[in-house]
Amino acid sequence: MQIHDQNTVLDALLDSYRGALAGDFDAYRNHCYRVLNFTLIQCENTADTVSKTAIAVAFHDLGIWQARTFDYLPPSRRMAKDYLIANEHPDWIDDVDAMIANHHKIRRLRDLPVDALPELFRRADWVDVTLGTLCFDLPRSFVTEVMARFPGEGFHKRLVQLTLKRMVTHPFSPLPMMRL
Repeated sequence: MQIHDQNTVLDALLDSYRGALAGDFDAYRNHCYRVLNFTLIQCENTADTVSKTAIAVAFHDLGIWQARTFDYLPPSRRMAKDYLIANEHPDWIDDVDAMIANHHKIRRLRDLPVDALPELFRRADWVDVTLGTLCFDLPRSFVTEVMARFPGEGFHKRLVQLTLKRMVTHPFSPLPMMRL
């Protein structure tokens, strides 16, 4: 089971948003690498699959920091689409957008095969957000090793802080990114 320690596309994207991420840079970077690894262990690692996943993972929560909102799916999706167009990959927009748009969906993506990249990405994010409590069919030893290699650095604590802040200002919509 290969652990992806480096990805040129992901690192370049994250570096370009270092200013927006500020003190949360390491926390977000490690979250991205955990989700990247949890996605890629579930599928064949073709060049396109790895690149699409790296792009989706870089942008999937980035709207929190770049757009400064906890209703971050629309800006995250927009940034990914703009990046794909600017980098001559408009044919990847549907896949990458589906990965970002559905990564907080609670239920399986029933309109896609169980091994479709957006579904694998959804599962991967849930593995990380639940600190491995949900691990679907991923080997626990792999989840533990990836989490040790890319520690939380306060990422989950930041999510709790943002959720509490959102609850105060939007008590009837505390988690706008969640989908059934």
